[in-house]
Amino acid sequence: MYAKNLILCISLFLIAPSSATVIYKWVDKDGVTHYSQQIPENTEHQSKSKKLYSEDIEPKLIGTIAPSVRTEDNQQSQAQQDAAKINEQDKEQAKEICKNAEYNLNILETHSRLNSKDNETGEVTSITEEQRQERIKQQKQRIKLFCK
Repeated sequence: MYAKNLILCISLFLIAPSSATVIYKWVDKDGVTHYSQQIPENTEHQSKSKKLYSEDIEPKLIGTIAPSVRTEDNQQSQAQQDAAKINEQDKEQAKEICKNAEYNLNILETHSRLNSKDNETGEVTSITEEQRQERIKQQKQRIKLFCK
């Protein structure tokens, strides 16, 4: 049993290098570099293609940028200044803005298919997921500014 396993392992190690893949690299007329395991169909690209063998290619390490400490800006944005002014001068308006923002956020987070009416044309259109996510972000910012 041991001899069979040993022979199997040795044969796999000997076969593995011979099964390396050939990768073709070429640049098309637009300057885009392509990599493929098939020869390019264009005869123009076949002559210019370069053969690379997978065992010759060393994978590169994927690195990240080390995190750095953020310095807090003491200056407030215009939205923060306006929110602070409203919070100081009109507490009822601030509470109403907070309540509306929480309601809108609840709607945006619980429903994925939403429609919006264009104020200029009056046309009703569906909002995209990107628009929905942007509106969720805006409502969270309003909650952060007005719900204290």
